[in-house]
This record gives sequence, structure tokens and C-alpha cells, in this order.
Amino acid sequence: MSVNPGEMATIKDVARVASVSVATVSRVFSGSVAVREETQRRIREVATALRYSPHGGARSLSTSRTHTLGVLLPDLYGEFFSEVIRGIDLAARRSGYHIIVSGSHNERCEIEAAMRAMRGRVDGVIVMSPNIDAQALIANLPDSHPVVLLNCTIRGSAFDSVTIDNMRGARGMVRHLIGHGHSRIAIVTGAAGNRDGNERRRGYHSALSEAGIRRNPSWEIPGAFTEDSGFDAARALLGLSVRPTAIFAANDSMAIGVLSALREAGVSVPDEIAVAGFDDISIARHVSPPLSTVNVPIAGLGELATTRLMSALLEKERHVSRRDVLRTTLMIRSSCGRAGHEH
Repeated sequence: MSVNPGEMATIKDVARVASVSVATVSRVFSGSVAVREETQRRIREVATALRYSPHGGARSLSTSRTHTLGVLLPDLYGEFFSEVIRGIDLAARRSGYHIIVSGSHNERCEIEAAMRAMRGRVDGVIVMSPNIDAQALIANLPDSHPVVLLNCTIRGSAFDSVTIDNMRGARGMVRHLIGHGHSRIAIVTGAAGNRDGNERRRGYHSALSEAGIRRNPSWEIPGAFTEDSGFDAARALLGLSVRPTAIFAANDSMAIGVLSALREAGVSVPDEIAVAGFDDISIARHVSPPLSTVNVPIAGLGELATTRLMSALLEKERHVSRRDVLRTTLMIRSSCGRAGHEH
């Protein structure tokens, strides 16, 4: 009475060992009273011996619904992702759904493996990944599973998508810095190949171009969306013969790292170098000096994605996919010289 080492027991294994049908096992674990007590006892004994854990996928054999949503994210570290998850979970629970979250999926093979692992366990999937493509989705999920893309886009209109207006948000912040007399503006970019980071860098370039400011490649420092990468980037900028007078970081975590490096070097913010970030995570208003940043409704991003997914589940064939773009707002605080709120 066993399964192969390293493999999880399935509902089929329980049915085979207990000499009953898969449907009978499903009825037992869904609480049905239509199964004889003796049969129920035998099935539960077999399940215990095989260490079988019933899940939504087993129940779905009879109900066609697991009331669970899958969430695939590139990372689970930091306040941005925790806020996205919070928004998804709030909206899911309002609809009587649970979520299964899986992180660290940046490569296609990892995404496909996670997709396969969720087959039969979820009714739909929310995906955030810079390397997703339509074929990976189509090949690894049943046709009946709706998908919503978060901050990643693919060609065609097969899936709903919810994205941030990264380019305009970044352009607006750099314009603000230019308006305060800065022309030597550096950027700490996002991770290579990341869509958000690329769009924010494009906004930076656009603002400089509109103002007639020549780009200086030595002021474009690669980052990785982490505090440490922001710290290292600021140290690199401080080592230049001509320093920038303002630093725009492609997210708040890196901007906080920049502030730390400047403080350690005895550089006054904003008197000597102004600093701005992107996302408006909650800690941004509590650092010293409070961080100017581009506000993104992060939890709202997750909530809207879940709302779109629930609509697709309920409407089925009648559902028409949509592409939503969330607007950003500038939050001007002391780190760039003037506190206040600006749209």
C-alpha cells in the first residue's frame, strides 16, 4: 500500500488501493452521506496510510469548481509583492475564494512547471512575469481556465491584463526634478529585461529629451529592485568626477538604499542631491527625509486583477478580455526639496 518514493499520493491511488471508483473517494472527502459507512472508513484508512491530502482538485471532480485562484509572482520579497497579494486575497475572499501563491518564477520552465502543478487545484490564474508568453499559458492550463496578466503583456487579446502606467509616472517625476532646476539627473534602473523597469527608464529618457537635456550613460546605473542594489548604485554615482544633483530610482526599495548610502557618505538630501522613487510603499513616508515617489495603487492592482478573473469565471464564454492601465500620482515629499501632494 504505497506510491513511488518522492511522489504525492493522488485520489486515483486511493481509489485503486481501496478498490472503489474515483467518484466514490471524491464523495467521501466532499462530505457526502451517500457512501456506506464501512466504505468511508476503508477509504479514509487507505488515504491515511498513503498520506493522501484531499484538496480542491479532488472536490472539483464532482463540483467542477475548486473555489481557489492561483497566483504566480516573480518574487515574494518586499512590500510591493505583499501588498499585491493582500489586494488579491481581499478580493478573492469577498467572492468566497482562497488563493494559492507561488513565487520566484522568472524563467519559462519555472512558469510552466508551476502552471502544471496548479492544474486541477485552481479555477483561474493571475500571472506576473516578465517572461510569460501565450504558448506557455495555452500549453499548461486547460482551455476553461481564465488568466489575468499583471504587469506583463503579450500580443493578442486572449487574456485580461492589468498594468501600471510606468512610463508616464516616471516621466512625471523626472519632469518635477527638472522643474526644480536639476539637469544632472541619474537613474537607478530596474532588473535587466524587467518590463516595469524598462518602462520607467523610458519615461526618464522621455523627460530628459523633452527638456533638451543630453543623456549621460554614466548616470544610468543598473539595479535589482533591492535596497542593497540602490545602496551600491549610489556609491558608484558618488565616485564619479561629476556627480548628479538628483537620483531617480526605479522603485522605492532602491531609493531607500540610495538614501542610506548618501547618509553614510555625509551627503545632504535634498540640499546636495535630491532623491525620488517609484511605488509609494508605506515605509516611503517614514524614512528620513520622507521620500518623494510615484504612487501606485499596489493593493488595488491585485484587487482589480482578481475582479477581472472573477468576471471571466462567472461570464465564461460571454467574457470579453480587457486591458486596464492604472494611473499613477506623484507624491512630493522632502527628499526632493518640497513637500506636498501633486497630481
